[in-house]
Formats: sequence, structure tokens, C-alpha cells
Amino acid sequence: MSVVTSPALMIDGRVPADAPLHHVWSVCVGAGRANEALRADWQSHFREAVTTFGARYVRFHGLFHDDMFVYRASNGGGFGPPTPLDKPVYTFAYVDKVFDAILDTGARPFVELGFMPRELATQTETLFWWKAHCSPPNDMNAWVDLVTATVLHWIERYGREEVRTWPFEVWNEPNLVPHFWTGTRTQYFELYEATARALKAIDPGLKVGGPSSSVFVPDSRYDGEYHDRSVEAATAEAPDPEVLPWKPVWIHELIAYCAERELPIDFFSTHLYPTDYAFDTQGVGRAISRDRDATRNDLEEMRRIIAASPYPDADLHITEWSTSPSSRDRMHDTVYAATYITRAFLQAHALADSISYWTFTDVFEEGGGGIGPFHGGFGFVNEQGIHKPTFHAMAMLHRLGERIALQTEHGIITSTTDDAIAAVFFNYPDSMGSRSVGDATSYVQTRRLAGEGPARRISHSVAGLIPGDTYAVEILDQDHGNVAEAWHRLGEPLNLSRQQVADLQRIADDLSTSTLTVNDDGVLAIDVTLAPWAVMSISRATP
Repeated sequence: MSVVTSPALMIDGRVPADAPLHHVWSVCVGAGRANEALRADWQSHFREAVTTFGARYVRFHGLFHDDMFVYRASNGGGFGPPTPLDKPVYTFAYVDKVFDAILDTGARPFVELGFMPRELATQTETLFWWKAHCSPPNDMNAWVDLVTATVLHWIERYGREEVRTWPFEVWNEPNLVPHFWTGTRTQYFELYEATARALKAIDPGLKVGGPSSSVFVPDSRYDGEYHDRSVEAATAEAPDPEVLPWKPVWIHELIAYCAERELPIDFFSTHLYPTDYAFDTQGVGRAISRDRDATRNDLEEMRRIIAASPYPDADLHITEWSTSPSSRDRMHDTVYAATYITRAFLQAHALADSISYWTFTDVFEEGGGGIGPFHGGFGFVNEQGIHKPTFHAMAMLHRLGERIALQTEHGIITSTTDDAIAAVFFNYPDSMGSRSVGDATSYVQTRRLAGEGPARRISHSVAGLIPGDTYAVEILDQDHGNVAEAWHRLGEPLNLSRQQVADLQRIADDLSTSTLTVNDDGVLAIDVTLAPWAVMSISRATP
């Protein structure tokens, strides 16, 4: 059976739809920085991401950061001042270890070119606990030489055809001045130009894109050469920010710059978060939670912009996405986030070439190590490798087939290649209205959503299946797999004992399970009541 060739398949008495399902959630996942990928726990978590929900690429910062020791203009022996070298040298031992580990899983790098080696940086200000240098280069030719040497090394080590499959993204969030970029917008475009020309000179088949800009905004804070905080007040003080005209950052400007100079844009990249922060006239920041459909709406706008541009065939990669851009947002640890991302991914599957969840692991040190095992880190797993509810949501999405048989506001039924179906349903509570889950600075704050409702009945009849086939039903909800709640009930200990880790791992994976059987007429009856915030998977049981 398949939806394409078998008219016997019927859902609720009707011939099902037939459309492709793009597993946009598994194309790429995010991670903190390159050096973290040298850790055994990072690599273990990534292997699990590949095997459990099919991650095919991974993107991270810090490829050229000093702790990767790629760019050397001097050589220090550990005592006394460093000795200048006659010319820069490039050493790839650490980078090779990271890329080998990624490729050995069957996945690939989504290459973010940055940040600036200290000896190439024009400014000494640093970002994050690990002190990233985010300035333009003091010598653009030296930057081009660095990029060229690095890519040629990869071609020699991994082969030209392999490297052609890697997207090359120029920098990260350069609009966030002076944090991720200390220069002007024009200086970033100049960096993009030099980098794109260098890559195409190596091989026209290499794919380059940008601007890797952060979020949509409803004001003109990024319209000039610098980030102008003075224009954020209208957003911060708006009674209903959602009705403001949210727009992408630096996309139109990059299009104009590149079109005028006949520069390539193989893909556009930007970041989408359904939350934002804006500062009022007194400099006080306000957290803004947008409409629950913000991700879909923003992607539709990006598609319109690309279609009308001189680059209508360019891909669209969302290289960071999550419920919020804060690595201390306790909502990330909850069932509420799991339901939200399930709904958003299913809404957006046809609108982007990838949506990279930021990030797959809590091994993430922008602000240093997390305080406690459930500190609101981005990851699908925490630092101890305990599965969060979002991990199970991703696993459920991965089980879906490649063709859509039925999609509703509350879930999807797909056909699979083994004459079966796979489905995911969820209960994003009606009482939420158009609200997203928002953010929270403590776990207790997340519990404000616990009383939302009501329950939702999911009822479908699927005919045309193999009589006697058994289907596994798995449900994540507030009573099953809700590991952060279990940790809260322990008193939120910051330092877990080995027994507590084992106990929480068991609770995290203790989903509600049952089976359904196709009757003698080839009909599978699905009739389940989902509690608020539940996510359910139905898939053919392994023989």
C-alpha cells in the first residue's frame, strides 16, 4: 500500500490526500561552539540525535576561535611572550577531530564561518564566557587566505564531492552590534562578498549564504549601519506588540548589495524565535511573546521575499529556532515546549529547506555551564544526557512517513514505505487562543500553563491496512515523561547523585504506551482522548 498507488487506503471514509512531507526538523540541528564538540558527552548526545531523530547536519559557532588553534601568526612556548612567525600558519588538528566525529555518524557539518581569530581581529572586546572575537578582520586578504586554506584542507581530507554538500554560512547574527559583530552592516556585506568570492574561486559548486540575521523585528532598530536602540521603545511600550509589522533583518539589504555586485546567494539564512526583547526609553528590557503562529507567518514572508528577488531559486535555511533565544529559559525543559515545537514544525514543513533547532544538547557554554540539571538550556537532552520532553517530540516526528495522507489542525497521518501509516497528534489547548508558550525564568513560572485545557478527542478510521498489523501508541504528557516536574518535586537539587540521575532518566523515558491492532477488514480505529499538552505518536510496531 501507498497513498500514491493504492486506492484502498481510506481515512474517515475518504481517499486521503497525497503530498510530500519534508522532515524539516531533522535536516539540521544546532550546537554551541566547535570546541564543545571535542567532548565525549557532546559526541554521545549527537550520535543519539542522528540515530533517534535523523539529524543530518549540525551547525555551531567558533570554528576559527582561538581554542581551535587554526590560525597562528605567532608561536608561544608557554613561557614568555609569543614569537611572531614569518607568515601565518594553519593547523587543523582540533577541527579534524570535530569534523571526523560528525562525519563518522553519517551526518555532515553546516559550516558557519566565524568567529575572528584574535590575531586577525580589529577589536579586542569579547563575547560569552569563552571570549569570542566578533570584529571585522584587520586584513581582509588574510581572512580570505584563512577561509581558502581551510576549505582546501577539507577538500583534500574529505573529497570535493563531499565538501560540495556542506552549506557555508558567513558569520552569525551580525546585526547584533556590538555583540556578534562590532562593525557596520556594510562591513559585514564586505566580509560576505570577500568570503563568497573566495569560496566560488575554489569551486563554483560550493554553496554560500547569509546573512544569518537574528529574529524578525517590528521596528527600524537594524535599518541603519548600526543597531539603534532608540527606536525600540515603540515595540517595548506597545500594548499589543503582535499587531506590529514584524519583518526580517538585513534580508532586503543583502539582496540589493549582492544583486548590484553580481554576488552569489545560494541560500538565505536567518533566525526565527517567537519571543523578542525590546528596550523602552528608560533602557528597561521587555520580553515579548509573539503569536503561536509567528514561525509560520515569518516563513511565509521570507518565501515571498525570495520569490520576488533576483535569487528566486535560493534555498531558505533557518539556522536557529526554538521557543526562545535564551539559554536560561525554563520553558525549554517542559512538555509545553514539546507541544509547541511539534505544532510549529508541522505547520512549517513545506516553507523552509531546514529549521535548525537551537540546540540539540545542553552542553552549551555561552554563559558558562548551566546552574543545575534543568536550568532552561536549549537542548533536547540535559548535561547528564537525560531526555527532555522535546527529545521525545523529535523522535515522534522522525517516525513519520514521507507522504501526507491527512493533516489537521491537531496532527498528521502519513503513509510509510512499508505499507503502513505513522501519525503524530497533539493537544495545544484551546484555552491558549493565539498565545505561544512564552518564556519563564524559573520552573515554577512554567507551571502557569498546567491548568490550560480542555482535553481533546482524536478520532480517525484508517482503512486499507494489513489485517492483524499492530501499531504502537506512545503519549507524552504532564504525567508521562515530564522530567522537569519530577526534578521540581525532588526540591530542584543543583547537583544530582548518581541514583537521582538514574531515577530521572527512567522518569524521562516513561511515556504512556499501548497498542492498536488493524481489524480483519484492514481498518485501524484511532479513538484517543489527549490531555492538555499531550503529544502522541502512532507507528507500526516492530515485528
